[in-house]
Amino acid sequence: MRLNQYIASCGVCSRREADRLIQAGEVRVDGAPAQLGMNLRGDEKVTVRGKAVESQRTRVVVAWYKPVGVTCTARDPHAEKTVSDAFRYPVRLTYAGRLDRDSEGLLLMTNDGNLIDAMMRGANAHEKEYIVRLRSRISDGDLYRLEKGIYLRELKQTTRPCKVERLGDRTFRIVLTQGLNRQIRRMVSAVGHEVRTLKRVRVVNIELGALRPGQQRRVEGEELEALYRAVMP
Repeated sequence: MRLNQYIASCGVCSRREADRLIQAGEVRVDGAPAQLGMNLRGDEKVTVRGKAVESQRTRVVVAWYKPVGVTCTARDPHAEKTVSDAFRYPVRLTYAGRLDRDSEGLLLMTNDGNLIDAMMRGANAHEKEYIVRLRSRISDGDLYRLEKGIYLRELKQTTRPCKVERLGDRTFRIVLTQGLNRQIRRMVSAVGHEVRTLKRVRVVNIELGALRPGQQRRVEGEELEALYRAVMP
């Protein structure tokens, strides 16, 4: 098994992030600095940032209501509060997909690196649903522009068509199938508005439901199986 795949299977992070950790010299195999692309025999001792990692046999997925102000990163000296500070669970879990610091709502936490990889791939077009409240009234024309796809100059990219439903003068529901950096905020800015609050309420088939900021619930049974069927068919 490749080293980055092994690290992902331990639930530490995605394969891409594992490669970054390897390049940064934070991964060791039997005490020696790891190399990109290396393969494991299966009996080596692997450490990440000085901590031994072992493959997880039982997959765990937790739905967590990430509060506003929490940054999706394991460690960042400039972040006031990170996921590691705010989220607690008996098994080490990592976020599958991101949610920016100023946004709140559903964040999936898991020890399954393959699920993390699948969720992070924009090409897989998994649905993510948000409730957006603006600082000013938005017109039907602007909602239509958001729905059909809009060019984001900063990213030099046009967003995919998406589903948009008006909920009030300043509020709408939006369902995306991609995850560009601060996508909704950029889309809203492109039509001349500013986001006041942004909450993610669904990822694929997993819903935020009645969870309140900071609360969590384990995803199990048919709900978990449906997630895997949708994300990793």
